Amino acid sequence: MVSKGQTQPYGQIDIADLRLTTCDFEKDASAMVLFDKTDVSTVDDQTVIVRHKRIKFLNNKGFDAADVVLAYSGKNHLEKITDVEAQTINLDGDVIKYLPVDNALIYKQAADKNTKTIKFSFPGVKAGSIVEFAYKLNIDFPGAIPDWNFQGRLPVRYSEFNADISRGFSFKIATRVSGEFSRQVKERIRGSVEDSIGTHYGWAIKNEESFKEEPYTTCAADNLQSIRFYLFKTPFANYSQHVKTWARLASVQLSDGDFREQLTRNLSDADNLLGQAKQLKTDEEKIALIFNGIKNVMKWDGYRNWDTYDGVKKAWEKKQGNNTEINLILYNFLRMAGIKSALLYVSTRDNGKVDLGMPDMDEFNNLVLSVTTTAKKTYVLDASSKLNTYNIVPFSLLNNNALKLDLASETFELSALKNEMPSRQAVFVNAQVKPDGKLEGNTHITSFSYNRIKNTDSYKTLGEEKYKDALRDKDNNLKILSLQRENVESDTLPLIESFEFKQDLTSSDDKYIFINPNLFTGFRTNPFLSEKRKSTIDFGNLNLYSIKGLYKCPTGYKTESIPKPVSLSMPDNSISFKRIVSEEDGSILVNYSISFKKAIFTTDEYPGIRDFYKKMFEMLNEQIVLKKE
Repeated sequence: MVSKGQTQPYGQIDIADLRLTTCDFEKDASAMVLFDKTDVSTVDDQTVIVRHKRIKFLNNKGFDAADVVLAYSGKNHLEKITDVEAQTINLDGDVIKYLPVDNALIYKQAADKNTKTIKFSFPGVKAGSIVEFAYKLNIDFPGAIPDWNFQGRLPVRYSEFNADISRGFSFKIATRVSGEFSRQVKERIRGSVEDSIGTHYGWAIKNEESFKEEPYTTCAADNLQSIRFYLFKTPFANYSQHVKTWARLASVQLSDGDFREQLTRNLSDADNLLGQAKQLKTDEEKIALIFNGIKNVMKWDGYRNWDTYDGVKKAWEKKQGNNTEINLILYNFLRMAGIKSALLYVSTRDNGKVDLGMPDMDEFNNLVLSVTTTAKKTYVLDASSKLNTYNIVPFSLLNNNALKLDLASETFELSALKNEMPSRQAVFVNAQVKPDGKLEGNTHITSFSYNRIKNTDSYKTLGEEKYKDALRDKDNNLKILSLQRENVESDTLPLIESFEFKQDLTSSDDKYIFINPNLFTGFRTNPFLSEKRKSTIDFGNLNLYSIKGLYKCPTGYKTESIPKPVSLSMPDNSISFKRIVSEEDGSILVNYSISFKKAIFTTDEYPGIRDFYKKMFEMLNEQIVLKKE
């Protein structure tokens, strides 16, 4: 029997694993990775990667893991996958049966012009099955050590990564593991003589739970338990083409003649954007006009890349292109209008944070513009999304690093994309408490900046009825009777939403009426209830919420109790909550404010966040009590 945390040769299976019915470290798992092992070495000036992975299906809910896609670079024949083996292993009584994947059913396809894939599905999969596959990946360069994720969407009983790094190659190795390695090795590799010919590294972890999305985080790539390699030295006499620095990458981009041609296109101007811009006085007015003109006329094709596919001219003719093509069209129109802009290579929040210590253009998936006006205001422009505005950093780019190229001065700069101005939202409820235990009134929600964009996007995505469901937090005792929206088309004005509502106060009886003034705030459900957290908290932007209410009491009732004034804040004042509730002329006045002065919190700070949110939500939901006289 093979103990947990070991691998086995291809085709050799422990019958105990075939009889396994649950994952003992993640009880609700429908499938699990028994082991996933990769060995990397240098052979004949190539990097050779050999991988072997085995998956156990515990019930029929995990069968989507029976479809495998292996992706590799198809550009210039740099990479090649060979020696693919795959099979399903079932237990029939006490007999082990093997069902190999037919080679004719292993498909090679081109995902795009730079990426190829190998796809296959396992036959005969059922609850209890084990599947395994193995392959070899050859990379035509001896220092191409791949990154490795110890964690994935399935729990992993054992994950192992080994790398034999030849002498003369040096790597920066960045590990992100919350616990301890079950195996960690660094030892010299001996040749036929006593001299070392390289270094062997090995890492392994056991019993890693599946990666789960947690509230207010960026993406899996930022939070998976992983190891990354960055090459900073090779044994070659001239290794500039192999080792990357930001200065070298910037130089390559600045000297790329084909790319620079995309920045000097004189595009047709059927909508007379340039003529309209000439009539305006300030740079800001011109930027706003041209930005909105390009944003509204161009359609994003759904592809993200920091480079163009078909080029600016063809994209402009089709009025459709990838994100970079759209933004380079914007660059050209700004240039033709006499406004200089710089290029910003960026990564969106769903693509992962850029590690400045590991220079690589593949860290980016977008190219946007940076424009500084004569009034010294700087704007980050991305015209590929209809929701973006010219005057705030796109939310999708917040809290990430960027590579800025200024073509005029032939210089580069690394910078962080932030917005120090808080986004605001104001909620005002004006309601009448009825003696029959009902609440009727109207609400005005005024949303600025990112809150405006979020609500606009939600309405467009959900449709009006589902959007109203979201506003009332799916409370069946709460009904929105009408909804009016102002300034929908003007992205420089706040979004104003007004509606009438009715609510059944179900906790009320013949003697008491209970009112929870936490209405339409977006703070009905506490997102931080878990005792532990593995992902960094990233709210994206700073925020300031104002929640006010006027509740008119019914005749024949008096105030039994109202929430007391309170002020609550994190130790560093990064988040604060204030509450003032008072009574005046037969009405209850409610005034809450919530301020976020910090957008990112580490996992070490989570216990403090969790404790703060628990107290804040208790205070938000403290009720007003009216008693019948």
